[in-house]
Amino acid sequence: MAETLRDARVVVTGAGGGIGAALARAFAAEGARVVVNDLDAEAAHKVADQIGAAVVAGDASGIVPAARTALGGRIDVFCANAGVGTGGGPEADDAAWELAWDVNVMSHVRAARALLPEWLERGQGRFVSTVSAAGLLTMIGAAPYSVTKHGALAFAEWLSLTYRHRGIAVHAVCPQGVRTAMLDSTGPAGDLVLGPTAIEPEDVARAVLDGIAEERFLILPHPEVAGYYATRAAEPERWLGGMNRLQRTYEDLRAKAGEEG
Repeated sequence: MAETLRDARVVVTGAGGGIGAALARAFAAEGARVVVNDLDAEAAHKVADQIGAAVVAGDASGIVPAARTALGGRIDVFCANAGVGTGGGPEADDAAWELAWDVNVMSHVRAARALLPEWLERGQGRFVSTVSAAGLLTMIGAAPYSVTKHGALAFAEWLSLTYRHRGIAVHAVCPQGVRTAMLDSTGPAGDLVLGPTAIEPEDVARAVLDGIAEERFLILPHPEVAGYYATRAAEPERWLGGMNRLQRTYEDLRAKAGEEG
């Protein structure tokens, strides 16, 4: 791993906290040159100051040119980590759906669009997509999040199968609960589904480094997700039934909370 990442030029979006900050620290510890990106410029600078990184604040969708300049003209690894955890179902307004689509999917597309010409010319590049287990499975109470994370996974798969023979490595990182501000915002659904097995952001970062070292496309910080994914594919009725039981438990918890409120 040390040889793979030493002096590599790495960009991490959404790195002002949570998984992104942990990734930035992990890459820097491996000897990489890192650009920290976040909408929150103050948070980005705080992380960058800790690890001696550069900062490119702002919307993750359009940072590739500035990040490339900050890294001396080259990007080797791009971590598309920024995301939004939009909840609700079909009743969520169009703005909520559009935000989830723009951040969770289109920011990855725009980054790849900007990166691929350079990477294909030199036959090397690495795209790390923070997807979520919701992209392999689903998340109760959060249709925009679930649907767009499926989209993020589909795009990562497409990149991998299209360009791997041309030197482009792609990784899809699919954790369940991670102790971050996003998990805190999920409320009863997160407490029910994600809270019991939640891990630290640093655990995700270690899984990513291991996945890169082993050149694995699918990185599962919660290994049990592989079994859930297999059941979903092989026994969809069983899997949907189990998820529906969780949904009913979630509805009961919400109803009880409403009564107590």
